[in-house]
Amino acid sequence: MKFDWLIIGAGYSACVLAERIVTQLGQRVLIVERRDHIGGNAYDYYNEHGILVHKYGPHIFHTKSKKVWNYLSQFTEWRHYHHHALGVIEGKKVPIPFNLNSLYALFPPKYAEKLENLLLEHFGFGVKVPILKLRESASGDLTFLADYIYENVFLRYTMKQWELKPEELDRGVTGRVPVYISRDNRYFQDPYQAMPKHGYTEMFRRMLAHPNIKIMLNTDYREIINDVKFNRIINTGPIDTFFDYMYGELPYRSLNFEFQTLEQEWYQEAGTVNYPNDYDITRITEQKYLTGQTSDKTTVMLEYPQAYVPGKNDPYYPIPREENRDRLNLYLKEIEKLNGSVIFAGRLADYKYYDMDQVVVRALGVFEKEIAAV
Repeated sequence: MKFDWLIIGAGYSACVLAERIVTQLGQRVLIVERRDHIGGNAYDYYNEHGILVHKYGPHIFHTKSKKVWNYLSQFTEWRHYHHHALGVIEGKKVPIPFNLNSLYALFPPKYAEKLENLLLEHFGFGVKVPILKLRESASGDLTFLADYIYENVFLRYTMKQWELKPEELDRGVTGRVPVYISRDNRYFQDPYQAMPKHGYTEMFRRMLAHPNIKIMLNTDYREIINDVKFNRIINTGPIDTFFDYMYGELPYRSLNFEFQTLEQEWYQEAGTVNYPNDYDITRITEQKYLTGQTSDKTTVMLEYPQAYVPGKNDPYYPIPREENRDRLNLYLKEIEKLNGSVIFAGRLADYKYYDMDQVVVRALGVFEKEIAAV
């Protein structure tokens, strides 16, 4: 069988690109996925207790982009959901990102008020301040506050998650969870926040429900590449793997998840509770908050960061550091040599720490500029 496109991987980027190619260009696509399911790390499924579970960690959809929202709304109904997270700091569960409510939960009222006034004076209300910027610009009592937040909210959590200190990572990493000078306890403030009503897997299934899309699961593309006829390739897997590590491995972080179903209606007070300073886990997520289901049981997911070892676990997060860019640039030069015969898109293929909506923006952009426009 002849295909126009061979797409490596069946995650977010692959699904968007396949859908666009077949519906807008009428071309044929073969998706090859080494796992036994579509959806990549956003894959979800119903466990034996009927609770919808995110197999690879919590995926909470949020975006500022109406274009992304409208595009995905073609394939799913939404359950509007504002995610809340708490962090255990000195034995107390306080809002994360750290905000003015966190401040008053941890400090005596008069001192909290003093710190609040200093924050408002220096930064203003409703401002999100990355922790490293807060430490650099603080003085007096704000220096104490910045160091306190750094030590108790960021340092040990980051060491567990990345095995690096916050300042050893690209600033965009710690900037993702800033200090928020506000009383808004929501984890995100984007105008579009929701969960696919029937889950991510069902959304992806609808995207791929087209006669011009064929899917091969449990298959490494290298096993079939010489037996299939196609014109071009889209790679959504790790960029270094595609090139057989010719310049060495790019580092990633991986995760291990422990699921527990408990004989009680609820386990914790919010969708996610972070443990920056205690235990080996980084956080516990309670699935029913995300899905909106009712049950007399509840399923929680404990998250353990770990080193990525090719062939033994899965890569989740590229590690954004200056020292990794030189090796990445070598691979990017190899892509240029392919003269467009292979397109790279996605968190692993681009080696960028994308959110879900950014993955969709990237995939739509690749289709419009590198595929449809050719």
